[in-house]
Amino acid sequence: MEQDLTTNLAESIRHYIGSRGFQHNERLPPERELASHFKVSRGELRKALTSLEIDGLIWRHVGRGTFVGARPVLNLNDIAYLGELASPTQVIAARLAIEPGLARLAAYSGTRADFIAMRTCNERCRTAPDWRSYEAQDNNLHAVIAKATQNKLLVYLFETLNVVRRSTVWGQSRETTGPATNYCSFDEHEAVCVAIEARDADLAEACMRDHLISVRDRVLPTLSR
Repeated sequence: MEQDLTTNLAESIRHYIGSRGFQHNERLPPERELASHFKVSRGELRKALTSLEIDGLIWRHVGRGTFVGARPVLNLNDIAYLGELASPTQVIAARLAIEPGLARLAAYSGTRADFIAMRTCNERCRTAPDWRSYEAQDNNLHAVIAKATQNKLLVYLFETLNVVRRSTVWGQSRETTGPATNYCSFDEHEAVCVAIEARDADLAEACMRDHLISVRDRVLPTLSR
């Protein structure tokens, strides 16, 4: 019964975030306001928030509040500054320069635990109920691949790029509430992860590059090559 309450409340908060149009790294109302809005205790609210934080949909900072998105590795002022410097075109170009190499190294250094985490993220991407949930799991998948390199410097560089990417205004319109069952990124993600788990570094690198080119051509259809 308690687990059902937490699950239902987490889903209500997820809908609340989406319907109110909160942006990445935007602060949610204080816990007392959220508890009052959902007519639950602070303890019940915190359990639901913990569930959403595990899924990468929110992050919490003691004394500062609850924010939308995954926890950043930089402070919010740095994120805002870097976000102002980078255009969507530059962000995707940076991803193409960095992430295929991360996939290659992940094929060499990834552990069984990394592979299990990748499969879990893939499954959650496929079953995401809406775009915000999908994007959170997509973010988690790419982060797991970076961590599978076992290279802390590269992970830090990836995370810096990632928070800038998620803070950049893309202006991408969505015609559906969530990804279709045949959404192309599902199979692209699968190909990357299968190659990494097979320790085929050349294929992992190529599949990640193909995936990012696909993203580029969908998000920035007028981008010149």
